[in-house]
Amino acid sequence: MLQTDELYMQRCLQLAELGAGHVAPNPMVGSVLVYEDRIIGEGYHKKYGEAHAEVNCIASVKYPDIQFIDQSTLYVSLEPCAHYGKTPPCSNLIIRKKIPKVVIGCPDPFKEVNGKGIEKLEAAGVNVVTGVLEKKCKELNKRFFSFHAKQRPYIILKWAQTSDKKIAGSNNSRLKISNEFTDRLVHKWRSEESAILVGTNTAFADDPLLTNRLWTGKTPIRLVIDKELKLPASLKVFNGDASTIVFNLHKSTINTECGNKAYYYKLKNARSLCKQICEACYKLNIQSILVEGGAKLLQSFMDENLYDEIRIITNENMKIGNGLNAPLITSSITKQTSLKINLDKIESFFL
Repeated sequence: MLQTDELYMQRCLQLAELGAGHVAPNPMVGSVLVYEDRIIGEGYHKKYGEAHAEVNCIASVKYPDIQFIDQSTLYVSLEPCAHYGKTPPCSNLIIRKKIPKVVIGCPDPFKEVNGKGIEKLEAAGVNVVTGVLEKKCKELNKRFFSFHAKQRPYIILKWAQTSDKKIAGSNNSRLKISNEFTDRLVHKWRSEESAILVGTNTAFADDPLLTNRLWTGKTPIRLVIDKELKLPASLKVFNGDASTIVFNLHKSTINTECGNKAYYYKLKNARSLCKQICEACYKLNIQSILVEGGAKLLQSFMDENLYDEIRIITNENMKIGNGLNAPLITSSITKQTSLKINLDKIESFFL
C-alpha cells in the first residue's frame, strides 16, 4: 500500500503526463498542494515557454483555500527551478508564498538547476523531502535525463516487419505491413518525440510526410540524410508542414529557431554519421529522435550502440519469402515489453 507522500507524488505523475508532446525540451512536471490531507491545488507544465507546474498548482487554489497556502505541503515530481529562463524561478514563488514543506520526486539534472532549487528552498527555511517515487519520476522524463547525462538525444529505432522478418519486398519494393490501428499508434509515438529521422533512400522511395496527422500534438522536426543533396524539392518532407533539417556534406544554413521550412546541417565525411547526427541534435537541443528507416541507417545506430529503445511491429499473418531483411539486434537487451493490436505484435526492447 502506498504511503501518503507516495500517493500525492503519484498524482503529480498523472498530472505531468498530460504535458506529453507539448513541453519538450522541458521535462514533464506535475504538482499538488495539500492542506490537512486535502488537495487544494494542482497543476502541470502545459506548454514549453509557459508557466511551470508549481505556478499552475498555486494559481489553481480557490479563494476559500488561499488562506491555507502557507500551512500546506507542496508536492512536485521534479526539483523546482532556481534560475530565470523563459519564466521566473519556481523556488522564489514557493518562498514568497511561505509554503513550509516541499516534497520532491527527483532532482533536476539541468546544469542551471541541479540541486540549486533544493539549496535555495532549504536556505529559506523550507523543509525539503526528496526521493519520493524517484525511479518513476525519472522514468517519466527519461528523454530529458538521458539528454543531459549522455549529451545526446534519447534514440528510438522503429520498424515494421513481416513474420519472416522482412521490411520490404524484392528489389526493395514498398510493403504495407502494419494495420490502421498500429498506424495510429505510430503517429502517437511521433507526437511524443522531438524529431523523426530517415535516410536518403527512404525519403526518395517512400516519399513520406513524417507527420503525426493521425494523432494530436505538435509534429516533430523532420530529419533527413542527403549527403550529396540529391533529393528533389518536390518530396513531401520539403512541403512546409513542419521544419526539416537536411544532414549533408556541402552546406549549412541551420539556426536554433527553425520555422516550417528546410534547413541544412553540414557533416564531415570522415567521421561516423550517427555520432555526428547525435552531436548536432545535442547542439540544437533536440532531445529525442524516432529513427524510422531505412534498414542500413537503423543497423548503423545499432552497431554503434547509439540507441536507447527499439520498437518492432510484426505482422504475424504476413510472410513474403524474398525481400529486404529487417535489421539485426546486436546489443544486449536489458528489458522487453510486448503487446498486440489486432493482428500486429508490437515489441519494445531497451538497451
